[in-house]
Parts: sequence; C-alpha cells; structure tokens
Amino acid sequence: MSRLWLIATLSALLLSARFGLAAEGETGQKLPRFVSLRSDQVNLRVGPGENYPIDWVLTRKEMPVEIVKEFENWRMIRDWQGTEGWVHERMLTGKRAVVIKGGIRTLHRQPDPAAPAVARAQPGVIAKLLECRADWCRIDAADHTGWVQRGDLWGVYPDEIVQ
Repeated sequence: MSRLWLIATLSALLLSARFGLAAEGETGQKLPRFVSLRSDQVNLRVGPGENYPIDWVLTRKEMPVEIVKEFENWRMIRDWQGTEGWVHERMLTGKRAVVIKGGIRTLHRQPDPAAPAVARAQPGVIAKLLECRADWCRIDAADHTGWVQRGDLWGVYPDEIVQ
C-alpha cells in the first residue's frame, strides 16, 4: 500500500465525516430527510458558508427540499428537479410539503382510486403533506384536501410513515 494512497484514503474519510455523509447528520437527525423552504427567496450556494458564491436562488416558499448533508449551520439540499446547493439552516422549516409530479393528478375523497374526485392538480403544484397510509398520502393543495398515490408525489419516501 503506497503512502500516497493511504493519505488520500484518510483525507476522503475525514471529508466525509466533516460534511455529514453518514446516515446521521451533525444534528443527530436522519439523513437524508425532507423539509421545506421558509422564504420565497433562498440563496443556494456552492459551499457551506456565506463566502461561497450563490449558484441559484430558489423562489417558492414552502417548496419541499431534501437535506442530504450537514455542516455546522449549513445544509446541502436537493430540490424536486435535482438542483443541489448549500443553504443556512434558518432558511428551512420542518413543515412537510410535497410536489405533484408526472401528469395531472386526481385528489380523491378516500385513499382509493375508485373514490370520488375532490380536485385535480397540475404537475409542479406544491401541497401540504398531512398524512400517508401505505401507498396513499393525504394532501392539502389550494384549500382542496384529498388523497393522492404516494408515487405521484415528490417529498415523501416510499416507506415513510407520516401522521
């Protein structure tokens, strides 16, 4: 084993630990996890700190994002379109939301595809996540509450229990 390889391996391990690549972040909370944006203007930076340049600005308050890494007060997040960057923790809230993905989705009165429709939601609509049971989640989109199949949403994990 070469000395250079050993130094490179140790450096990679230290960086992994420092930037929260483990299943549990610096805060002790699970990684990855879903949260939402606190503001309608959130700067996405290329690194964890105000000295790093702004790469993107997210402009949809309450949009769900996934925290994938933690470093001190900074969180690396991913949005529903795959854009990633670092934000300060104060720009995030634990409130749960989802995005309608795919095509137009029907919100049903009950968690059953045969149940009456309550509303229809366009792709990209942001909704509050209220609960999930098996393959169905109850959401509130523009004051319409109904059930949508979990697979039609971004912002909730396939096996996650939401109550």
